[in-house]
Amino acid sequence: MRCADIDLQDALALSLLVAIQDAADIAFHIVADEGWGVPSSYAEGFEMLARHGVIDASLAADMGAAAGLRNRIAHGYASLDVQRLWQEMPAGLDALQRYAAAIARFVPAP
Repeated sequence: MRCADIDLQDALALSLLVAIQDAADIAFHIVADEGWGVPSSYAEGFEMLARHGVIDASLAADMGAAAGLRNRIAHGYASLDVQRLWQEMPAGLDALQRYAAAIARFVPAP
C-alpha cells in the first residue's frame, strides 16, 4: 500500500504516533498506580503489564513493536521509510485495538 498524498501520509503517521504514545502513557500510569516499579522503556512498560496479567505476553510483544514504530516516526520523521510504515501500520493498529480492549477489562467502570 502506498499513499500518494504527502499531507495524508503525514497525518496518518502522526496520528499513529499519538495513539501509541497514549497507550504507553496508560501503561506507565497503571504501573505507577499499582506500585510495580518504573519501566525504563515503553516496551518494558508493556512487559510489566504482562507480568501482572493486565495484558498477555503476545500483546506486550506486539505493543513493544508498535513502540518501536512510534520511535521511528518521532525520531526519524524526515527519513522515515514510508514503505515500512505502511507494512507495519496494520499490525500496529490491531495491537492498539487489542490493547484498548484489555485495558478496558482491567480498569473498573465508574
